[in-house]
Amino acid sequence: MNYRTKAEYFIRGITQGFVEATEVIAWSDEVIVSAAQPEDWMVEISSCGADDRMVVLSHLNTIKGEVDATELAALLKAKGIT
Repeated sequence: MNYRTKAEYFIRGITQGFVEATEVIAWSDEVIVSAAQPEDWMVEISSCGADDRMVVLSHLNTIKGEVDATELAALLKAKGIT
């Protein structure tokens, strides 16, 4: 799954209340460990705190790429969101 698709899932999750900022921060930590060269957004999200919901959202919106609609739909469906 590409970063943009996962970011869109988290954006919807935070705005609709089924994802906490801490989940996004944990994901960012995992991405940093596996990335050959961490990107700025990864480090920025990783350094956020649990109460930095709006800051996390703003960084998620900077992630470049194309959303894979099929993968996004599958992620949302797994959470019971259609």
